[in-house]
Amino acid sequence: MIGQRLEIRQGQGLVITPQLQQAIKLLQLSNLELDAFVEAELERNPLLLRDEGETDVEERRDADAPVEAADDRDTSERDLTEGSARDAEGAMDARDDDLYGDAAPGERSGDRAADEAGQPGLSEWSSAGKGGGQPAGEGSDDRPDRREQTLWEHLLDQAAVAGFSPADHAVAQALIDMTDEGGYLRGDLNEVADRLGCGMDKVEAVLAVCHGFEPTGVMARSAPECLQLQLVERNRFDPAMACLLDNLELLARRDMAALKRACGVDDEDLREMITELKALTPRPGAAFGGEPAQTVVPDVFVRPDPAGGWRVELNGDTLPRLLVDKRYHGLVSGGARGEEEKTFVADCAAQANWLVKSLDQRAKTILKVSSEIVRQQDAFLAFGVEFLRPLNLKTVADAIGMHESTVSRVTSNKYVATPRGCFELKFFFTASIAATDGGAAHSAEAIRHRIKSMIDNEVRDGDVLSDDRIVDILKEAGVDIARRTVAKYREALRIPSSVERRRMLKSA
Repeated sequence: MIGQRLEIRQGQGLVITPQLQQAIKLLQLSNLELDAFVEAELERNPLLLRDEGETDVEERRDADAPVEAADDRDTSERDLTEGSARDAEGAMDARDDDLYGDAAPGERSGDRAADEAGQPGLSEWSSAGKGGGQPAGEGSDDRPDRREQTLWEHLLDQAAVAGFSPADHAVAQALIDMTDEGGYLRGDLNEVADRLGCGMDKVEAVLAVCHGFEPTGVMARSAPECLQLQLVERNRFDPAMACLLDNLELLARRDMAALKRACGVDDEDLREMITELKALTPRPGAAFGGEPAQTVVPDVFVRPDPAGGWRVELNGDTLPRLLVDKRYHGLVSGGARGEEEKTFVADCAAQANWLVKSLDQRAKTILKVSSEIVRQQDAFLAFGVEFLRPLNLKTVADAIGMHESTVSRVTSNKYVATPRGCFELKFFFTASIAATDGGAAHSAEAIRHRIKSMIDNEVRDGDVLSDDRIVDILKEAGVDIARRTVAKYREALRIPSSVERRRMLKSA
């Protein structure tokens, strides 16, 4: 019998609230993305303030406060809840005894300037994000814009004085827009002709004029054409050189015998032609400024601890400093009349408190994961990349009592500054390669470094190592590795095969 009835059941389920989803999103943001998110929240939420010092905050709020509130200023107390940065400073002082030794708390959080003075190069890390390298007394706002002229601006300036007609100038602008940063013309000329409604002969005529622009070789459609334009300007383009440009793949393989047959020259002439080619510029646009490179600001600093081990600290410049003004919240909530206004104020307060707690938890999680990674890879920090250990997310997650997905989010787009350089946290997670004697496994990154070192020493030793020979050497050192794995690592390092390296060594 089919019917309807009401039932009450009790059960457990995992519900991801919108705030939890956003907290997870905060965990994987880089410091630049986090700063943009915080700026948006500061504009949206009137109860959030950036920590600029209590004096500045009081002056700001007192200026906005009504006269009645100013009369009771001496009897009211300002209640500020500090954001993640101050809590993170307390978290940074919490050290692992097995990681930092038995140093006293006062010694661990001692004068940072003294530590930096004793460690060359560490003081530069502290200036990251603070405009380090700028002379005292010179503000960035007082300096003029020194941005280099881009390649496209340089070409447009030349096109403006090239004597083009209005129609030809439009074609030149379209061609310049199709030029990449290296100076090569990327695109189809037929597409330009169809889009502008002109003949193909006009486009080619304009391109021929543009080939006379500086730098020489710009707006070429291929590497041989770029080199040909430069040789023509030097009056060194002859039939033998034309054959050499047509057979650049033979030159890349160092097949000198085939090149001599193709060009019809002897050894001495071929050497002179190759020397002339080496004096040319294969990327004429590389000398011009492009988009400014974004400097990597580390999220974590790793420094040698005077008591032994390593000291792990968060970079305070990348931690947003936020305050929640509860006194201002009381003033606003007391003046709210309608239900909609009260709801808005309550939502702003809840969002502000949640953001402060989430930033605090984010800082603590990054510090916890980074400390465990440093503990696992202390041999790399002390002795170099050859001592990098195999490490995966599960090992770190089990050690600190977190889920693998949380560790993965923490290590995404986060950088750590160490005495060995600045690395992304994911750099320390490498695959393992088994040992021949059943001992400890080897890190794939360490094996790649060892392969590169052996090949770099070929010129000194005069012996080119094949992939099979590299496998034998590694197996003698206790590394169980296949030849195809060596070939894969060699190709990833952009190292040519042993045949090509032997030709290069012979030609040299």
